[in-house]
Amino acid sequence: MFDNFYGFHGRPFQLTPDPAFFFESLTHRKALSYLGYGLAQGEGFIVITGEVGAGKSTLVAHLMATIDRQRLTAAQIVTSKLDGAELVQIVAQAFGLPAGAHDKVAALGAIEAFLHEEARAGRRCLLVVDESQNLSVGALEELRMLSNFQLGNHPLLQILLLGQPEFRTNLQGHAQLEQLRQRVIAAHHLEAMEPGEVEPYVMHRLKLVGWNGNPAFEPRVFAELYTATAGVPRRINQIVNRMLILGAVEQRTRIDGVMLAQVLSELTADGGLQLAAPVESGEAALAPALQRVAQQAESPPQVPPATAVGLGQIEAALAQRDAQIAELQQAVIELANQGDVALEQADPAHHTAIEALQDRLANLESRLIEQDRTIRHTLTMMIEWIERDEAQRAAA
Repeated sequence: MFDNFYGFHGRPFQLTPDPAFFFESLTHRKALSYLGYGLAQGEGFIVITGEVGAGKSTLVAHLMATIDRQRLTAAQIVTSKLDGAELVQIVAQAFGLPAGAHDKVAALGAIEAFLHEEARAGRRCLLVVDESQNLSVGALEELRMLSNFQLGNHPLLQILLLGQPEFRTNLQGHAQLEQLRQRVIAAHHLEAMEPGEVEPYVMHRLKLVGWNGNPAFEPRVFAELYTATAGVPRRINQIVNRMLILGAVEQRTRIDGVMLAQVLSELTADGGLQLAAPVESGEAALAPALQRVAQQAESPPQVPPATAVGLGQIEAALAQRDAQIAELQQAVIELANQGDVALEQADPAHHTAIEALQDRLANLESRLIEQDRTIRHTLTMMIEWIERDEAQRAAA
C-alpha cells in the first residue's frame, strides 16, 4: 500500500528475515566477528543468543547468503520441543537425506555417511539450529554426539546454536551440559542497538527500496523510537511500518512525533506491541548492586593469627584478600554505572533516594579502604615476626 504511495520498489520493514536488509550495528558486527572466528576453526559449537527480535535470524540469513557453497555445506533447522530421536530425524531431513520414520539408527547412519562424502569432496558441513532454547538436555546431548563424527583427525560437523537468553542461562548453568560447554569455541549475546543507530538503521532499510527523501522524518521521531523499543530491531520495524501505512492513508510527506504517538497508542491498545519496560525507580535500580557491595564490605578477608602462620598461609591470605577486594571493586563500579543511568532516566522524585544510596556507597568505600589498611598492617607484622624468628634460629 504505502510502497506505491511513496514510490518504493519493496517493503523495507517486513518482519520476515531478509539478508538483503542486514544492518551491521555494533553488536551485529561483533557477532559476525565471532562467527568468522568460529567457522575458521571448523569444529565445535558456536553460540549466538539474543532477545526476541534482536536480529538473530537476519544475522544467520546474511551468513547463509554469503558462505561459499563450494567449500561449506550448510543446513538449518528450527526446533520445537524435540527429544533426541526426533532431532536426529530433523537433522537428516535438513541435509536432504532419506531416513526411515522413527528410525534413529538409520538416520544416524545416513548422516555419518553424508558427512564422510562431503569431506572427501573437500566440503565442511555446518548445521544451524534456531530456537535452541526449546531443546531438551537429551536433544542437546544428541547434537554433541553428532559433533563427534570424524574422518581421521578432522571433525566433520560444526554446529551453530541460536537461542533466546534463557538458552544461554541453561547452557551456562546446567550440570549435564558440561561436555557441550567445553566444545563451545565462540559465543556472543546480541544486544539491542544503541540510540544513535536507530536513525541509520531506518534510513538503511528505506534506501534499499528506493527512498528519495519522501517521506521525511522529524528528527525527534528516532529518539522516541528508541525509547519505545529499547533499540530492538523487530519492534522498530513494526512501528515504522505502521507509521508508513498511516502516512500513506493520510497522504503525509513527513512523519512526525504525533503520528508516532498515534501508532504507539493503536499498537498497545491492540496488544500487538510490547513496549520497552519502564525504567525502574532509582532505589530499585541500585538495590541489587548495593546489596552486593554491602555483603562484601561486611565480610572482610579473614587473616590467621600471626602466632600460627607460615609463608604458605601468608600467600593464601594475600590471594584471598586480593580476590575479595577485586570483587568488591567490581560491585562498586557496577553500582556507580547504574547510579549514572538512574540519575539520567529516573523521575525527579527518586533523586533523593538515589543520593542517599550514593552516600551509603561512599561509606562502604571508606570501610573498604580501612579494611585494606588493617590487612596490610597485619600482614606486615606477620612477615616481621617470621623474619625475626628465622634470624633468631640462624643466630642460635
